[in-house]
Amino acid sequence: MTFCAGAAVREPWPEIERLHPDTAVECVLNPSWYSSVKVVFDYLAALALLVPALPMMLFAAAVIRVTSPGPAFYSQTRAGFNGRKYKILKLRTMAHNCELKSGIQWSLKGDNRVTRFGKFLRITHLDELPQLFNVLLGEMSLVGPRPERPEVIDAKGLISLVPGYSLRQLVKPGVTGLAQVQLPADSDITSVRHKVAYDLYYARHQGLLLDVRLLAATLCKAMSMGPRWIRCLFLLPARDRVAEVFQASLAQEQAAMSELLPA
Repeated sequence: MTFCAGAAVREPWPEIERLHPDTAVECVLNPSWYSSVKVVFDYLAALALLVPALPMMLFAAAVIRVTSPGPAFYSQTRAGFNGRKYKILKLRTMAHNCELKSGIQWSLKGDNRVTRFGKFLRITHLDELPQLFNVLLGEMSLVGPRPERPEVIDAKGLISLVPGYSLRQLVKPGVTGLAQVQLPADSDITSVRHKVAYDLYYARHQGLLLDVRLLAATLCKAMSMGPRWIRCLFLLPARDRVAEVFQASLAQEQAAMSELLPA
């Protein structure tokens, strides 16, 4: 049963967590009128969002420079559409060059690398605003899977340990997305498995109305609305429905393989 209340807590998800790493997954995209014009929607919407976003970015950049040594903005290599690498642009929320000491790792709750103002930027998601320029460059979409760093993908073995991980790159990465508004940030392999299920659901069902709902949901999340309230308010798919679609992806692949076996 799904309730419309509560905080973001990771609950066990046996259907996803117990899959063997070698489990075959397929994701057949359904062409639609929106898939052919989404780039136009992204471009026009990003231009419109930049009008209110630019003053906020400049103000945040000034605060970062005053409160923390180092540049206000930083770029980082990410794996995008079809695995193509590109440079993402964000407002800096951590101490400058902190990974020279800590090494490559996911940011966990209470991460002491995050600055005081950086915590505010992360909670409100204002640090993501510079990615609007990535959208204008055609490297990202407003809505899609969260792009990951190639070195993290390799270091954590995500492609080999998370069934279907590479399929999330069949669509452009997004500034926000279904997984981003429903699940907490990546913290381990299990959390990535959860997000991939949501990413592949989005890839199969992307459309104008869903994207508009997810953009509005992102604003509500920035205002600290919980994921269950967001799901109910914007009619987003429940976890059972996401699992059902993901399981169908496994069944289709297994059925296709069984047809090749001799009777």
